[in-house]
Amino acid sequence: MAKYRGPVCRLCRREGEKLFLKGSRCMTEKCAIERRSYPPGQHGQGRQRVSEYSAQLREKQKLRRIYGLQEQQFRGVFGRAERKTGITGEHLLKLLECRLDNVVYRLGFAASRKEARQVVNHGHILLNGRKTDVPSYTVKAGDVIEIRQRSREIPSIQSALEAVDGRGIPNWLELDRAAFKGTVRGLPTREEITLPVNEQLVVELYSR
Repeated sequence: MAKYRGPVCRLCRREGEKLFLKGSRCMTEKCAIERRSYPPGQHGQGRQRVSEYSAQLREKQKLRRIYGLQEQQFRGVFGRAERKTGITGEHLLKLLECRLDNVVYRLGFAASRKEARQVVNHGHILLNGRKTDVPSYTVKAGDVIEIRQRSREIPSIQSALEAVDGRGIPNWLELDRAAFKGTVRGLPTREEITLPVNEQLVVELYSR
């Protein structure tokens, strides 16, 4: 499957706001949005025409880039959300937020979601006491996520835990920092998912 290997700060500039794709760098004056808040490319500073379709597409791209998914993966998650009873947009956000790589990031075991995927892929995570290396796994209420004993000395994991206070832990998660362990207290509500996105526009895009 194809992967984006270009500069991720370019993606933030394209969406016109911080997507927090580079961890702590996004909190400093080195952030690309702070220095150049216009889209990349030679026409980036020109007047942008915004149609209904363009607004829907930008919301979809923004959400997809925040969670680091390719189009095919994102469509798969949307399909699962669409099959659920209730508000499709809210189900979409909840499914994305409950991905294991996102939970690892939210608990502070990684500085970014990209780094969290690497942590999971490399086998540093135990889920309910068992090793798992599937970043897309959907966690459930009561699940326990922890760093393997032999992985707790990794500098990047330790530094990420030290910096987690800066962004905070969501109410639906509980962190035991000393034990390198986190618990899913319950599934997130829409109010607890604080992302700069309008998920209804994504639903409208896929309903065209």
